[in-house]
Amino acid sequence: MTSETTSQPTPDQIRRAPKVLLHDHLDGGLRPGTVVDLAREIGYTGLPETDPDKLGVWFREAADSGSLERYLETFAHTCAVMQTREALVRVAAECAEDLAEDGVVYAEVRYAPEQHLERGLSLEEVVEAVNEGFREGERRARANGHRIRVGALLTAMRHAARALEIAELANRYRDTGVAGFDIAGAEAGFPPTRHLDAFEYLKRENNHFTIHAGEAFGLPSIWQALQWCGADRLGHGVRIIDDIQVAEDGTVTLGRLASYVRDKRIPLEMCPTSNLQTAAASSYEDHPIGLLRKLHFRLTVNTDNRLMSGTSMSVEFEHLVKAFGYSLDDMQWFTVNAMKSAFIPFDERLAMINDVIKPGYAELRSEWLFRQTAAETAVTSNSGSTEG
Repeated sequence: MTSETTSQPTPDQIRRAPKVLLHDHLDGGLRPGTVVDLAREIGYTGLPETDPDKLGVWFREAADSGSLERYLETFAHTCAVMQTREALVRVAAECAEDLAEDGVVYAEVRYAPEQHLERGLSLEEVVEAVNEGFREGERRARANGHRIRVGALLTAMRHAARALEIAELANRYRDTGVAGFDIAGAEAGFPPTRHLDAFEYLKRENNHFTIHAGEAFGLPSIWQALQWCGADRLGHGVRIIDDIQVAEDGTVTLGRLASYVRDKRIPLEMCPTSNLQTAAASSYEDHPIGLLRKLHFRLTVNTDNRLMSGTSMSVEFEHLVKAFGYSLDDMQWFTVNAMKSAFIPFDERLAMINDVIKPGYAELRSEWLFRQTAAETAVTSNSGSTEG
């Protein structure tokens, strides 16, 4: 391979590179200042800090604490201020703006409508407010010279009993901004099979869905999500590594489930920083994404909760570039994987890949090659000079 294709991107190139995000939680990505503003507007006094900078630090430290209680508390605060139409529109619009500013050209952002009903909104009003916010954010992004398309994923909570209702809601709004369905929440004790009626309904309607699986629980969760429920994608899926054995001589053996996931090209929504916080991985260097990339699983890179993890798509890729020496070619591979796996029509995915993603990376590679050539020319010119 040439130095053109193996060069590691700079942080600026990573930020400018077109990126695709499939696993991002709306209530996990608020701006700290927005949380403070909305809390003041509705009289919510439960925030641990009212200074935006200090509040941002608190969210990250609470998520890093290793305490499930403190981690869940972070979402209690964000959901508490997302209970009015105006708040939902603002949060969704800012989400789209922030992602576009970070170079994201396509995103699927998930949220649970049932968690935003405390001040009298209906499920339909929640969905319509978030959709309005995403469209407003897309317009603002265009005005700032960025392009982004955002689709919503409606999430049902695994411990609750509204999955079928939320699935029907997702199907009702599938042509007006909702891209698909998801279930989230604690895996242990709440298997996806509790919501088979929702998944059967979605399959009958030829609709798309992903399932949080294989993050905290392991292989049985992944198996049920695929074989019982028929998930199109796996939210996280990082524990598929438990079905892969690496011998001392480096020989790799895939178990039947891991082979199935790879053979069927089932997309894995990897969230490296979040996985470190939940102890699904001990470090970026030890994250399963390194081996899974070498084995050519259908991998995508995601943020999960940008506020709690103090992350962005650019930050995630920066960590991976540092840990594994990834190049622009690797970034494009992850990005094309994600676009192929998006819940929009095939022709629209193909257009994004051919008209936006590939040209974007080609431009960055050409830019690097130009600078490299210029630098080599300068060195050659200087070495050929003589002193009088």
